[in-house]
Amino acid sequence: MRGGGSGEIDVGRRLRELRIAAGLSQRALAKKAGVSNATISMVESNRVSPSISALRQILSGFPLGIAEFFAAPEPDTEQVVFRAHELREIAGGAVSYRQVGANLANRALQIMHERYQAGSESGRPMISHQGEEGGIVIKGHLQLDIDGHRYELGPGDAYLFDSRRPHAFRNIGEGDLVIVSACTPPSF
Repeated sequence: MRGGGSGEIDVGRRLRELRIAAGLSQRALAKKAGVSNATISMVESNRVSPSISALRQILSGFPLGIAEFFAAPEPDTEQVVFRAHELREIAGGAVSYRQVGANLANRALQIMHERYQAGSESGRPMISHQGEEGGIVIKGHLQLDIDGHRYELGPGDAYLFDSRRPHAFRNIGEGDLVIVSACTPPSF
């Protein structure tokens, strides 16, 4: 039910658009539908794909039936602004990659908010892939290994390189390392 591919419906986006068009907050819709606010939030951000019965219960807050939900035409609007809670977590644990945009199928650019806990790294062996990538260290200290060269970067420092060169990222500081990065084409 999640979407972006041909013919698929982005359930989260559709629900969010219907809720906003009805003038309801997530909390108000949750109360009307008899579900938790977290349920509405997770469905809208596509972190969970609801069962048909769960979607039916959520839609009872409008009221709107399943057939009407899926029959409504997808708007041609393109999301331009992404709120912090809308960033898509594509990894988790000691290394967090929060991506701008849920579906990058037709995109040439991937932007991420990366967080590495103390001592964590992007993994071994080193990675390589098509394209270019760059980023800016927002907080903490980065050890960047690229094709036999080692660099240490701090807040405000930046990098840009050909992603086909083997590379790895490691947090060498005592606190979190935060990076805002971009990659073209998307690599995840």
